Amino acid sequence: MSDICFTPAKKLAQLVRSRKLSATEVMRAFIAQIERVNPKVNAIVTFIPELALKKAKELDRKKAPGGPLAGLPLAYKDLVATKGIRTTKGSPIFRDHVPAADDAIVERLAAAGAITLGKSNTPELGAGSQTFNAVFGATRNPYDLTKTCGGSSGGAAAAVATGMLPFADGSDLAASLRNPGNYCNVVGFRPTPGRVPNWPAPNAWNTLTVLGPVARTVADTAFLLSAMAGSDPRVPTSIAEPGRLFSSPLARDFRKTRVAWSRDLGGLPMDPRVTAVLEKQRGVFAALGCRIEEAEPDFSGATESFEALRALAFLQNHGQLYREYRAQLKQTVIWNIEQGLKLTPQAIARAETLRTQLFHRMREFLERYDFLLCPVNQLPPFPVDEEYPRQIAGAQLGNYLDWMKSCYYITITSHPAISVPAGFTSDPVPLPVGLQIVGRYRGDFEVLQLAHAFEQATMVWRRRPAVAGS
Repeated sequence: MSDICFTPAKKLAQLVRSRKLSATEVMRAFIAQIERVNPKVNAIVTFIPELALKKAKELDRKKAPGGPLAGLPLAYKDLVATKGIRTTKGSPIFRDHVPAADDAIVERLAAAGAITLGKSNTPELGAGSQTFNAVFGATRNPYDLTKTCGGSSGGAAAAVATGMLPFADGSDLAASLRNPGNYCNVVGFRPTPGRVPNWPAPNAWNTLTVLGPVARTVADTAFLLSAMAGSDPRVPTSIAEPGRLFSSPLARDFRKTRVAWSRDLGGLPMDPRVTAVLEKQRGVFAALGCRIEEAEPDFSGATESFEALRALAFLQNHGQLYREYRAQLKQTVIWNIEQGLKLTPQAIARAETLRTQLFHRMREFLERYDFLLCPVNQLPPFPVDEEYPRQIAGAQLGNYLDWMKSCYYITITSHPAISVPAGFTSDPVPLPVGLQIVGRYRGDFEVLQLAHAFEQATMVWRRRPAVAGS
């Protein structure tokens, strides 16, 4: 059973399609792993094994196994609407909510052959990079159960790290694919906005929030993205390039590739444990033939722009909940919505102007360099009972977003970025540290290629959490 659960997703799909493994065998293995491991980490919050087994058996009876995902299980992030399956958004307001229709990502992955096995945990309304809520409680870090798994796609990352899922969907506004990927020693990829269509959404032109994949390896990340990506007429920002682009081989010669190396993105406070791990891996890129220089673009205005546009999105997405159910919302959500209510037209216009300037500064920077390499997070996983860090390396933080700057500085530029496992701290219980690779606008495939080369050179991803079993 464990062998099946930790078989690469792409290989597992091939085995099912070639009838060397049945979809039923695969589903039973993942069900058993969830039953054994999930009570320890609390990553899967709605679990539908009987329905998933029924779908797997139906697939096995067909003459042809179907799409590229061929019977592989998925547990969608609990923000994603799944028809007939409880979707709580981590909120007491939606504790018993059962949607009448699927979101576009569910339609798309089901058409590719994926079978829904449940839902993965997320913070209330996806707010914050620490996965806990009043409905299901906290998801724990599989490498140290006293620490956070990150968020907001924390249930997804913890489930993938422990072999409860072969891969998973997630979403990213400030850090929500990269942060939990980093904290759980898996890959979390924030694609270029529009790469994966997001429907329905209150603002069809929103490009701050993106959908993307989580997987144990870069190859499996690309494999899932190949089924996720592609245009959708309901999403005006969707990119027309087909998902099959990501089925191409990832191997590439990186000799003479120019990369920028940044320790702190221009002066952000950094926990020395993160710096120590990443500095050890700098030589990997030299060994790949890259030309490395210390540099980063100018991120002036990133905090002002991001905080304003995030607050505006919270008002747009959750303003009605605030008016009707304010007493049932957590304080950080209330704060974010109220920040949106305070915005003036001048502040919104300035935030959009700053964002445009940040895009162009990053674009111009990446005309000089092929990639930017930098930390994913400014500190390793922190205690699971802390809502968010109040300080980093002695520097006091102002609000619950401040510790995510190393990710949201990249978000506001709209460039693709990936978190790839890079090492572990020297703590008594070693904690995962990821490296963030940022690429050119719409250069998603090239980001995957460099992440793959780094992954193959280091093989950090092979280190499984003890809680997952051998």
